[in-house]
Amino acid sequence: MNVIAVMPAFREENRIAAAISGIRPLVDVIVVVDDGSGDATAERAKEAGAVVLRHGLNRGQGAALRTGTEAALKLGADIVLHVDADGQHDPDSIPALLEPIKAGKADVVFGSRFLGVESQGMPFARRIVLLAAKRFNTFALGIPHRVTDPQSGLRAMTAAAARRIDFRQDRMAHCSEIMRLVTRSDLRWMEVPVLVLYTEDTLAKGQAGLSAPVAAFKIAWELFVGAFS
Repeated sequence: MNVIAVMPAFREENRIAAAISGIRPLVDVIVVVDDGSGDATAERAKEAGAVVLRHGLNRGQGAALRTGTEAALKLGADIVLHVDADGQHDPDSIPALLEPIKAGKADVVFGSRFLGVESQGMPFARRIVLLAAKRFNTFALGIPHRVTDPQSGLRAMTAAAARRIDFRQDRMAHCSEIMRLVTRSDLRWMEVPVLVLYTEDTLAKGQAGLSAPVAAFKIAWELFVGAFS
């Protein structure tokens, strides 16, 4: 099956080559969407062997994923993989993410940081915010309680599922939006354990430098506004 990875990137000139190198043996094509970085992110991605698309302005991770997913489908993907450009997603977790789809057991697979694999370096405050987000998703969005990681950015889906998941959130709220669309549909979905590697460098950049509680409030607000737009 033709597996195409979609990697949204914003100001990742120092990390994107390593991120691409880590997943390159596991996929057929890597599509990087440079989301208006203004640095050498696009150039480093091209040098590392990725197909590179560019947004002229910073539109947000959700918008970049939408652009990249559309490109992956046009390139003939059987499976679309969403993965971050900062190297936090451990490449060793990707085969477990793809296997249920290749075996015909699932249409969408979400990676979870809370299914027995201890993510390295996750701050306590972020863990608390993610648990609060899980409750918000359950009571406000109707996402099943059994979903363990409501803000997972590492996911895989069949091409047919990718065409059906019409997510509209341009920024970080897209994670919950995708989860809601999938779990409220007839698509077969599951979570698998994945390892996420937090470093001082990636934590400093995370959520555009916002603290975890402020970032969580922004995501909740975007979802609230999106529900009535």
